[in-house]
Amino acid sequence: MAAANAGATDPAPRPRLSFDGVPALAAPVAERVAARLAARGATPLDWSPRGELLVATRLGETTQLHLLDSALGERRQLTFYREPLAAGAFATDAWHDWLVYSRRADEAGQARLWLQNATGGPAHALTDGTREATAPVWSNDGRSIAYALAEAQGRGSDVAVLSIGGVSPAAAGSKAPTWPSSSSRIVLAAQGAFARPLDWSPDDRRLLVRERLENGEQRLDALALDGGERRTIAPPATGAITEARFSRDGRGVYLISAREGEFRQLVYVGLFDGAERRVSAADAGDVEDFALSRDGRYLAYTELRGGYDRLHLLDLSAAHELPVAPLPAPGAIAALHFDLAGHRLAFAYSNPRQPRDAYVLDLGTGRLQPWTRSEPGDADPSGFVQPLTLQAPTFDRGDGGQRELPVHAYLPPGGTRHPVLILFHSRPDQAFHARFDPWIQYVVGELGYAVLVPDLRGSLGEGRSFAALDDRLQRGDVVKDIGALLVWLEGRPELDAHHVVVAGRAYGGYLALLAAANYSDRLTGLVDWSGITDLPTWLDALPPSRRPAARLEFGDERDPGVRAFLRNLSPIALADRITTPALILHGRRDTRVPFTQGEEMTYLLRGRHVPVWWIVANREGHRFAAQSDRVEAYTAVAQFLTDRR
Repeated sequence: MAAANAGATDPAPRPRLSFDGVPALAAPVAERVAARLAARGATPLDWSPRGELLVATRLGETTQLHLLDSALGERRQLTFYREPLAAGAFATDAWHDWLVYSRRADEAGQARLWLQNATGGPAHALTDGTREATAPVWSNDGRSIAYALAEAQGRGSDVAVLSIGGVSPAAAGSKAPTWPSSSSRIVLAAQGAFARPLDWSPDDRRLLVRERLENGEQRLDALALDGGERRTIAPPATGAITEARFSRDGRGVYLISAREGEFRQLVYVGLFDGAERRVSAADAGDVEDFALSRDGRYLAYTELRGGYDRLHLLDLSAAHELPVAPLPAPGAIAALHFDLAGHRLAFAYSNPRQPRDAYVLDLGTGRLQPWTRSEPGDADPSGFVQPLTLQAPTFDRGDGGQRELPVHAYLPPGGTRHPVLILFHSRPDQAFHARFDPWIQYVVGELGYAVLVPDLRGSLGEGRSFAALDDRLQRGDVVKDIGALLVWLEGRPELDAHHVVVAGRAYGGYLALLAAANYSDRLTGLVDWSGITDLPTWLDALPPSRRPAARLEFGDERDPGVRAFLRNLSPIALADRITTPALILHGRRDTRVPFTQGEEMTYLLRGRHVPVWWIVANREGHRFAAQSDRVEAYTAVAQFLTDRR
């Protein structure tokens, strides 16, 4: 197989994907992959004023918006676009029943704001598309929308407010909507920063705005819309501010911050005196999400600990935590949303054996119900594998002695040695979440691989000190982590250290290529999906909004010394050391990692007679949105893994 692939040059174009050097894919493999990836999930996005739940789910090719009026009721589809749509928010005005979302025609296009009536019909463009419009937030009275508006030069984003005229969505006796008049004004000029509105004050006189500065720091301000003061809630700092909301009395702000302590905390900051107090539990892990009821009585938040989320519900009026009905099993929780009356809390929940669904907690009765029931694909859930969390020693020592890395292991049944697939996170600051993944369950259940997902240094969930261990000039230590991991699995009797494949997307693809450059003799293959191959030119090509944070993580490529360092840690500069067979996939429309990076790596490896399967998704971007493209691409990965056993 390897010898035949090494000289393969005849591309085999498909309708949407092009395959070069890829052997004919086995029909039974394609059928099983399609059946497994038919699994879907549902994520709650908002409640309508009439008490319907807005969810994002896929019933066809791509994820779209749907409405449900009751638990396990019929999903009524609202949007029907070729590109996926997974965010939307309702105005609080029940008379109009307006829904707003940001959508671009394709990954490379400019995002526009669209207004749609939940009763059906076409959408209406609120912005003209000359500048990208994202992150819409409704005012409390449902008459205005704050949003981020990209600068004309693309070097920042303003905050604008769009006022909507009060008209009925449909003229009397007409099926066609009569769209409201609208006018927009900039309330905060970017000046090189990337600003985003997060919330309106209860009286709609202030906006809570987060700015990402050119040096990578963030600040949080309360902006008076009458031209008055701009009050700083959180001064510029490198600690992340992921979410923030006004308290319902307008006197303070709740926010998630990593400015102090080892873990992200939920804190309350007084708007006028600046006094700060911690809201999340003192022994909590990383707080990831929170929601505040409209009447200000309830606050819900999630904390991540050891790959699993825990939901907390606080009664702020009584100053105590409420018990929460138990979920089916420990898992992943996200997307918290209270309804307008503050009687119900919706959230997304999944676990390794159960697809993501929308759950609703009734705050009055304490009853917890699933509102959607997503299919797990063509497989018996009783056969799904629960991951184990193991600890693998790495090359260095921490404060507590030998440093260890969490390794989340999905092991097939049986005590024999299993071939190993190591999956790397797609971002350096990502953390493992115990959520449902039909692809992993397929690889374990039908291909017989043990799948390992390590939290290498830099990952979240282990504290800020651990997350900083890979920053900038310490990037090479991640490669040593991978080497230590490969040594560790040699001592595991259930793992076959002679049959190991490394894989990942984006940064994970970068790590897979680096692993092959340093440890090809220990690997039987690598899968690079939209991976970074040249750090300096990747940083050069990043959209300006992403570049400051990337420079904090990797270093400033404008500095000649840093640029040389990054080049030496780039797979493209180490390609002559890669000898293991590779599968490289890339979307031609990728705006996050240039398509040319995967293409150049393919040519370099083939020039050294390394077998490479090269797959180009001609209509896809960084992530493959269309279900048919995903199935075809994963079929090739399944075939590659089968050949590497």
